[in-house]
Amino acid sequence: MPVKVQNLFPSAGTEEETATLLQGGSFRLEQIASYGQASAKNFWYDQADPEWVLLVRGTATLEFEKENFVQLGAGDYLLILAHEKHRVESTSADAVWLAIHFNNSAALKA
Repeated sequence: MPVKVQNLFPSAGTEEETATLLQGGSFRLEQIASYGQASAKNFWYDQADPEWVLLVRGTATLEFEKENFVQLGAGDYLLILAHEKHRVESTSADAVWLAIHFNNSAALKA
């Protein structure tokens, strides 16, 4: 079977795109391409499992219910705990993320 090479940086688009790059028994690695998208007003993510996110390219602002706003630039990463309500306030037109969703029982040590 030939080796399949892919690229993390998608061609320009207009709608946010999410692709699963790798999945195992207790985790899922996603690539997210944002083109200036933000969460809907008054919408909060409330996920059952933790999520580690890395902003690979671009800029973004996340809002956390308990900690207000967090500014991110390329290379910044953070851990979002299970049930930590958050939303995407803004993203640049070239924002690309890597996100690891993992089972709470397989918690990462920071």
